Amino acid sequence: MTESLFPNVNWENMWEATLQTMYMTAISVLATFILGIALGLLLFLTAKGNIWENKFVNGIIAGIVNLFRSIPFIILIILLIPLSVYIIGTMLGANAALPALIAGAAPFYARMVEIALREVDKGVIEASQSMGASNGAIVFKVLLPEAMPALISGITVTAIALVSYTAMAGVVGAGGLGNLAYLEGFQRNNPDVTLVATVLILVIVAILQVSGDLTTRAIDKR
Repeated sequence: MTESLFPNVNWENMWEATLQTMYMTAISVLATFILGIALGLLLFLTAKGNIWENKFVNGIIAGIVNLFRSIPFIILIILLIPLSVYIIGTMLGANAALPALIAGAAPFYARMVEIALREVDKGVIEASQSMGASNGAIVFKVLLPEAMPALISGITVTAIALVSYTAMAGVVGAGGLGNLAYLEGFQRNNPDVTLVATVLILVIVAILQVSGDLTTRAIDKR
């Protein structure tokens, strides 16, 4: 049945490409979550009126974040090829795409983290300060827990964007479903391969969206 509907699809290659896409997405989402929260915290805490107010540091971090957010991802991949070769040893394959994926997504998520932290009730922060809470306690016991629903929602949006980034990375040899759809589907004029790869990407996106929504609802106590 599947052979007649999708005569050009090699299911073993399709499964391998799916695993590569899931691998790139999982590693880059984890790294983006950690790095994005760190950058977002620094942006928030060094802003005017906050506990680590520092205009110079805030300006540098904001500049770096804005710079990387402004570069189209396909160009960023090309710019970071030397870095990928230096770190991974090659410009091809799933691992080689990770530096560009993380560099493209972390600044985007950092801004979402900053926005989420701004929405935390300042009264809660002031109450913690009045009770003698340290800066570390305010960050890890007040700010992050209060903002966590928005942080999870934000990383869900970022994860979905990263799936599309992996597809673009595939065009320049990163592997995954994007690479398979381009090489085996588009270049060889096999629309069934492109169709199946597209459907699998949509399934991954749907799973990420549902998982993110359920997690956000579970931890949102409001």
